[in-house]
Amino acid sequence: MRDASVTLTWADGDYTFRLGWGELETLQEAVDAGPWVVLERLANRQCRVGDILNVIRLGLIGGGLTPVDALKLVREYVEKRPPAENLLHAYSILSTALHGSPEEPVGEADAADQKVENA
Repeated sequence: MRDASVTLTWADGDYTFRLGWGELETLQEAVDAGPWVVLERLANRQCRVGDILNVIRLGLIGGGLTPVDALKLVREYVEKRPPAENLLHAYSILSTALHGSPEEPVGEADAADQKVENA
């Protein structure tokens, strides 16, 4: 199943990040920009520190952490660190949310199943 989640080694371990529809809407409100604008800002290193922080925090929440636990991690491993240290993580999280994971086949299994049924 395609759920646009990604597991990354980040901070003190491996975490699953996912920005679902609700998290993307919250991100838009938090940074006053649409997700593709934020992705472009991250890619071009024209982002705001809030872009990085909110992508990671909301990704952790979408990945299954409680908001309190996500906030604790972000305070420790984002706010207390140089922004560039988390830039690629934020980009990866948001890119996966918008485009899916490269490991997730786009309809390939469904297409193969359909061919078998029609044969």
